[in-house]
Amino acid sequence: MLWRGGQALRRFSTGRVCFKNKLKVALIGQSLFGQEVYSHLCKEGHRVVGVFTVPDKDGKADPLALAAEKNGTPVFKFPRWRVKGKTIKEVAEAYRSVGAELNVLPFCTQFIPMDVIDGPKHGSIIYHPSILPRHRGASAINWTLIMGDKKAGFSVFWADDGLDTGPILLQRSCDVEPNDTVDALYNRFLFPEGIKAMVEAVQLIADGKAPRIPQSEEGATYEGIQKKENAKISWNQSAEALHNWIRGHDKVPGAWAEINGQVVTFYGSSLLNSSVPPGEPLEIKGAEKPGLVTKNGLVLFGNDGKALMVRNLQFEDGKMIPASQYFSSGEMSMVELTAEEVKVAETIKVIWAGILSNVPAIEDSTDFFKSGASSMDVARLVEEIRQKCGGLQLQNEDVYMATKFEDFIQKVVRKLRGEDQEAELVVDYVSKEINDMTVKMPYQCFINGQFTDAEDGQTYDTINPTDGSTICKVSYASLVDVDKAVAAAKDAFENGEWGRMNARDRGRLMYRLADLMEEKQEELATIEALDSGAVYTLALKTHIGMSVQTFRYFAGWCDKIQGSTIPINQARPNRNLTFTKKEPLGVCAIIIPWNYPLMMLAWKSAACLAAGNTLVLKPAQVTPLTALKFAELSVKAGFPKGVINIIPGSGGVVGQHLSEHPDIRKLGFTGSTLIGKQIMKSCAMSNLKKVSLELGGKSPLIIFSDCELDKAVRMGMGAVFFNKGENCIAAGRLFVEESIHDEFVTRMVEEIKKMKIGDPLDRSTDHGPQNHKAHLEKLLQYCEAGVKEGATLVYGGRQVQRPGFFMEPTVFTDVEDHMYLAKEESFGPIMVISKFQNGDVDGVLQRANNTEYGLASGVFTRDINKAMYVSEKLEAGTVFINTYNKTDVAAPFGGFKQSGFGKDLGEEALNEYLKTKTVTLEY
Repeated sequence: MLWRGGQALRRFSTGRVCFKNKLKVALIGQSLFGQEVYSHLCKEGHRVVGVFTVPDKDGKADPLALAAEKNGTPVFKFPRWRVKGKTIKEVAEAYRSVGAELNVLPFCTQFIPMDVIDGPKHGSIIYHPSILPRHRGASAINWTLIMGDKKAGFSVFWADDGLDTGPILLQRSCDVEPNDTVDALYNRFLFPEGIKAMVEAVQLIADGKAPRIPQSEEGATYEGIQKKENAKISWNQSAEALHNWIRGHDKVPGAWAEINGQVVTFYGSSLLNSSVPPGEPLEIKGAEKPGLVTKNGLVLFGNDGKALMVRNLQFEDGKMIPASQYFSSGEMSMVELTAEEVKVAETIKVIWAGILSNVPAIEDSTDFFKSGASSMDVARLVEEIRQKCGGLQLQNEDVYMATKFEDFIQKVVRKLRGEDQEAELVVDYVSKEINDMTVKMPYQCFINGQFTDAEDGQTYDTINPTDGSTICKVSYASLVDVDKAVAAAKDAFENGEWGRMNARDRGRLMYRLADLMEEKQEELATIEALDSGAVYTLALKTHIGMSVQTFRYFAGWCDKIQGSTIPINQARPNRNLTFTKKEPLGVCAIIIPWNYPLMMLAWKSAACLAAGNTLVLKPAQVTPLTALKFAELSVKAGFPKGVINIIPGSGGVVGQHLSEHPDIRKLGFTGSTLIGKQIMKSCAMSNLKKVSLELGGKSPLIIFSDCELDKAVRMGMGAVFFNKGENCIAAGRLFVEESIHDEFVTRMVEEIKKMKIGDPLDRSTDHGPQNHKAHLEKLLQYCEAGVKEGATLVYGGRQVQRPGFFMEPTVFTDVEDHMYLAKEESFGPIMVISKFQNGDVDGVLQRANNTEYGLASGVFTRDINKAMYVSEKLEAGTVFINTYNKTDVAAPFGGFKQSGFGKDLGEEALNEYLKTKTVTLEY
């Protein structure tokens, strides 16, 4: 029998003090969802007495099992619970041994016998991803979309002997967006809200307040499991019905049709509300009207004359391509020439023949450099054309970008016609007179070198946290906009000037962009203050200042990226040469947070661009404006179109689609650990994208009694309250040695009282508003939890009574290791202080490392030996000694454990955006 459980339960330490009623819970199920429910139940103080999950698969344990085993919870792995309708005796005995008061089934694929379901005092509750009684059965989310429901949701219900028929405990619902897929619904609502609801349901049961609402049979439906064989598309339907069928099967099992004798699966459907773009017809078996392969995807038609667009296609061999690339593009034909242009072409042909004297005849396919030309010949060609073709002025770069004669003539003709000139950038600004200047802010998506509205015209409000007013409406990007941006970046990388550009010229563009950012630093800092609440003086120095430094640093790396030669074993008499090359990855996606909008953009995009990639960047939904201003400056710096694309919008739509897109080769993300896990999963399931993640933190700061106390107080303030506490490396927990604890707290509170809270544009302000309203509310709840647990609120903990989202700097003491405040990141101006015994270095290190996070840490002591010992033992990507927040563009930055992996800044950051190719030749 494949099962395993501890004979004795260790003392269970939870994330919160049991100030509410708590239960002994058996968790039955599997998956990441089950793992998160388990973790949250533990944090709420419930005692999970046993986890019953599936056996390991290919030697790999389920995520729920891994989390429980790590936490010391007994784990049982049964392949089945019953045989021939009867419960297996060993299984039943193992289950009864844990003494559960409630069974919780967050996601379970096994059949659980009724004697187990009804066994505990409170019975069993189950999560189901539909609004019961509608869509009973295992494919509920699929059928919600297939049937075109306007509302989706989930139910937590009491298990009975029926199939999803038990009494309802609670339900939650959300609107179904027009282009939602199963993944989009799950990631946006069903997963995060489902976790919260399961925990809420358990607490309602513990408090004796859980309802049992009988399910009505009115409106009840039951649908079977959707499999590949019954996911074939029936074409005699409306466009909306076709769209619902395709998205209801996206990603599993995948709606399909037969094209040219092959099964082709359709992904990424959206209704086409605009006119049908031109394209090439594609016959699809069973469809009355051929599809159209367009530059944006495959257009399909319903029997109502309306249309939908499919973005991606997958073939029987598993290969997935953008639908727009179904037909391979052939050679670009010669443009039709006028008589005057023919004369110029003939003259240039003579010039080429004079330079390439070794070539018998100049053909359309003749390559200038492969025929023996050198860089000196480029200068001759440009000057001779200028002299013999009426002063036609070409650049050396024009030759390098079009090395074949046919391509070169087309470039010359387009230059003669003025067609090669980039269209002038048109920016529809929102302007504001503020901070003694006129601030001009772009607000549209930036795709392929142009600002443009979202495809469906949707917008949203971006809010000024200082007073809660609307700054402007910003384009709310759709899936179609994401596809356009990725296609532009892909074209720029594979076919555009950027992909062929000399590395030194690439660096020159980046230097120019840095200069423009510095030139506009006051305007950028003002926008940052307006949109994020950053104090202007801090924004000027850090948000903008370090962004400029980052671009200059990586601009210098552009022409210094190199491989190496490697001596390998020689097989005589042959000789070998082996070397490596560092090459760009291609199209990279970057998703940045809201705490340092421009600086986080710079940290990732500068390394990405220096390595030679193109990028699609999603700014945080609440702080898009400096990223869009950056896009404008990139055009002025001369970046070719398509290299940089900025698409504001929601994480659930834009971010999710970027993580799934088959044309993206790397995704860099800064944000929460929970979302980071989802992104990593999507990147793996789509096309195994390379991923780098900078995630949550709970950075410990240890202050020993032999420190320079004045400095420790001053630096400790900065470690917590810098940038309003909205700082990924903020000291989430201070450990202060007992002998100086009380004096440290007294001095700290005295200094905090001197801080000026106010308008971030006021040069004397020390502390501005929190970034957005929802975050402020979360911080206030965090403080409430601390008080309920028994921590001492020494100062603050309240919202400042003035317009906007201001919070008092806050100090908690007497924070014990089991408390929520000791374990969870606040990401705000909340100082959490714990005392440690005099001289107990190893003890405080054990406490400091007792976290799943490992982003940063710090220590204050005059004893250099102690400082070095502590820095060696701290499990964090960065350790500060007698300082804090001192990051530099040349120093790599990144975390350990669940704070992520990969580095920003420094030479190491380049490796996140490069691939290594090994070349071996024999001579």
